Amino acid sequence: MSKKVIFRILLALAAYGIFVLLVVNFYNDDPANMKWEDREAFNRQYISKLQLDNFTFEQALENLGSPDITEAKKVENVNYQVMFYRTQHVKSDGITTQEECTPLLFSNGLLTAIGNVAYEQFKSL
Repeated sequence: MSKKVIFRILLALAAYGIFVLLVVNFYNDDPANMKWEDREAFNRQYISKLQLDNFTFEQALENLGSPDITEAKKVENVNYQVMFYRTQHVKSDGITTQEECTPLLFSNGLLTAIGNVAYEQFKSL
């Protein structure tokens, strides 16, 4: 191989490496900026890894972004908030409904239930 070909290959690899570094360091992978299909997949995957009593309200806002739907109430000095994050597409009407979301129940800022049971617990308080 000639030196010209080797030089061009090394130059291309260096340019590719710089491009990868720029994307990794500067691409903002914020759920709020995702397409709805990507956000649903991201939310499903992220929520599936959550552990009860080991995830806070603040972490939800930071990592999942603003909820699609939320409800809150205070019962006997305990603050309860249920946050709904869209995780499955049901109907193409431009409106996100509870049936298209996975609820997360927080008690005093700590995750205590996930899924339909979370909303049932919230309603029964």
